Amino acid sequence: MTPQARILVVDDDRLVLATVTHGLTQAGFQVYDADNGDEAILLAREHRPDLALLDIRMEGKSGFDVAATLRDAYRIPFMFLSAFSDPATLAQVQALGALDYLVKPLDVGQIVPRVEAALERARQQPAAGGLSAGAAGTAGPAPAPALPGAAPAALAASPASTSPLADPVPLAIGLLMHRHSLTRDQAWDQLQRLAQKQLHSPADQAERLLRAVEELARSAI
Repeated sequence: MTPQARILVVDDDRLVLATVTHGLTQAGFQVYDADNGDEAILLAREHRPDLALLDIRMEGKSGFDVAATLRDAYRIPFMFLSAFSDPATLAQVQALGALDYLVKPLDVGQIVPRVEAALERARQQPAAGGLSAGAAGTAGPAPAPALPGAAPAALAASPASTSPLADPVPLAIGLLMHRHSLTRDQAWDQLQRLAQKQLHSPADQAERLLRAVEELARSAI
């Protein structure tokens, strides 16, 4: 892995965003996160990440819109995260020149090596992220090797075996972000303060928080 490679993660689901961001940060990446396309483009322009991970279907600008801007304006390579793997979506992913395509539900243990592989492909094919829409089909093999046909099916077939939600910390962070309109760092600080106050580890405190939310949800039914 490139030391301190900069990764932009974009997803309008805050639980997914917190989970992926936390996992990549723990793996040693410098991560910027955004929950909408406009913010993603601003972060890309300011920080020029080495790779962007983009959700496809978001309110406002879609992941496809963001990808086109990153490619044409900033020559930033990208890969997609999506719950959709229909032929039309895959065709557009391919046409845009994505380095990879991951199907939700996601496992951070699978995301990290795929991100590392995408970064390596970006280094080997530096022009791939800057292809125009018209050139994508004629610029050689850059997009095609990035999307092995079995990869989306393999990820979709085994989401429950090693779910990212098995780790309570990123889920609790996402919950605090959503409930209190906090940034990821603010939510992490709040979780740590709660843990220190109750004399628990952050992981234990996260589990307690999630159990409390589940109890409240059951009692409301």
